Amino acid sequence: MSKILPLITLLVLLSPNLFNARETLETSISPTPLPYQGYPPPLDPKLVELREVILHFKSTITCDPKRVTETWCPETSPCKYKGFYCGHPPKENHTTTVASIDFNGFGLCAPTVSGFLDKFVDLALFHVNSNNFSGTVPDVSKLRYLYELDVSNNKLSGNFPMAVFQIKNPVFLDLRYNNFCGYVPPEVFTLPLDVLFINNNAFDQSIPSNLGASPVAYLTLANNRFTGSLPTSIKNVSSTLKEILFLNNNLTGCLPYEIGYLNKATVFDVGGNSITGQIPCSFGCLKSIQQLNLAGNLIYGMVPEEVCALGGLRNLSLSDNYFTEIGPVCESLVGTVLNIDKNCIYGFPNQRSPEECYAFLSRPKYCPTIDYVPCKAHSYGTPELPAAPPPAHSPTYSALVEHNHRRLLSA
Repeated sequence: MSKILPLITLLVLLSPNLFNARETLETSISPTPLPYQGYPPPLDPKLVELREVILHFKSTITCDPKRVTETWCPETSPCKYKGFYCGHPPKENHTTTVASIDFNGFGLCAPTVSGFLDKFVDLALFHVNSNNFSGTVPDVSKLRYLYELDVSNNKLSGNFPMAVFQIKNPVFLDLRYNNFCGYVPPEVFTLPLDVLFINNNAFDQSIPSNLGASPVAYLTLANNRFTGSLPTSIKNVSSTLKEILFLNNNLTGCLPYEIGYLNKATVFDVGGNSITGQIPCSFGCLKSIQQLNLAGNLIYGMVPEEVCALGGLRNLSLSDNYFTEIGPVCESLVGTVLNIDKNCIYGFPNQRSPEECYAFLSRPKYCPTIDYVPCKAHSYGTPELPAAPPPAHSPTYSALVEHNHRRLLSA
């Protein structure tokens, strides 16, 4: 009998019907899976790590007038936090991470963004316009995709933030309305930027001579303490530059004729400085110019008819200078496009007193008269007066608004 049992056992195991029965029996006694209870799927490990970074930063925030951080909860994905936006890094479609931070207009207060910004290695955009962050720009060398940095309208301070040179492919750099001071490294004008706003700080040096190396379309250096002359290298930005603001600095020297090469520029503003000399005839080559502001300087002589004949002009501000003469083309623009108040032009109202004009005009002049016109635009013709008011949108002039929350290039 003992020899028969192993044989029966072997037959049972090899019999298909019996095997199926065994399988059915095992399946029937297996535990039934519980139905889906609505729990969220587990977070990507990167989001788990970044959530801790965000919650730590939250603990350092001292004011939150819009109660933004109430959405930054330990139980929630950072992708649902206000101000954070998630996405997939390039070539990592199965990975979800924080791709953009936009705190514009939140009014948050924190002693620093160090230990916060520098932890988001996959971040592409960091916009924190109009908050109350102190310190400076932290090390961003590990942020491999960062290309837009906007820390404007904060309380950042110290020297120019050298960390911006760690950005691998910068396109948009906005440092305006902070307390940065001192020296602006010439290398900033070699960055591959489309937009560079450093206005309304306390930079107090001469403008670097390599300004013309910049590929920017929009450049604002206004409301600082820049000194010296406008660099002649400015002509080298003629292929890209659309708007440039130098107003309200301490600039001196003569107007360089090289400005006439800026044939794509629509806005050129050097108002509120101490620039002198005559307007070079090359300014007649500014064929795209719409707003030209030379007001509040020490410029003299005749206003070139070539400039007033530029058909796209919407605003030509020459007030508070020492001009002595205008021709018929310019005269036709007075009161609509051209402002010549507070000059020395005989026969027009609102001019300087004869004594004031004589005191200035009798001083020795050292700026050369340069008649060279690069575009050879010698035909004056009749100016094409604008039928519409000045364009409402100007990225560089928008940069002079302290609390500007919208994207400057959205229009």
